[in-house]
Amino acid sequence: MAEKTFNIPLRKEFQKSPKYKRAKKAVSAVRMFLRRHMKSENIKIGPHLNEALWKHGIKNPPHHVKVNALKTEDNVVKVELVGFPIEEKKEEDKKKKEKKKESGLEGAVKEPEKPAEKTPEKKEESGKEAKPEKALHSEKEEKPAQNSSEQKTEIKKNKVKASGTKEPAKNAANPKPEKESKPESKSQ
Repeated sequence: MAEKTFNIPLRKEFQKSPKYKRAKKAVSAVRMFLRRHMKSENIKIGPHLNEALWKHGIKNPPHHVKVNALKTEDNVVKVELVGFPIEEKKEEDKKKKEKKKESGLEGAVKEPEKPAEKTPEKKEESGKEAKPEKALHSEKEEKPAQNSSEQKTEIKKNKVKASGTKEPAKNAANPKPEKESKPESKSQ
């Protein structure tokens, strides 16, 4: 494993692109620089370096960045700002990725959960039947309304049921006066 420190100039590269694409161009300039100097195509940019490139927005990236680059045995270059450690991914994460690749869609499809079974009724010693125990999940579960418009329609339905009329109840806080029709005068 080889570790090197570079001061990467970015200004000449990002000035070739329009202002609204400069931070993107700076990221690609870091990758190009490291391909040339570390002789590898697989480059992983660390979170602190990425944050530094995007710190002042897309229009104003830094003019240069000082980075530490670490080339691993399997030809992967990991890059991070100077002063921050280069994070190594655990072997467990690599194993999980390999298992996902091998399993394909098998691991992605989940079997539906079985509904909770009712408990059998208990008989008491005297021969009388006792009340059945409550199931873990009730058969009717009330789902809360997902958005305010559904809540409003439910409230209106409840008001209609309570009033016994088919017309929806008017809002007492903001009554709207109906337009009065004026009789037209006949002038001839």
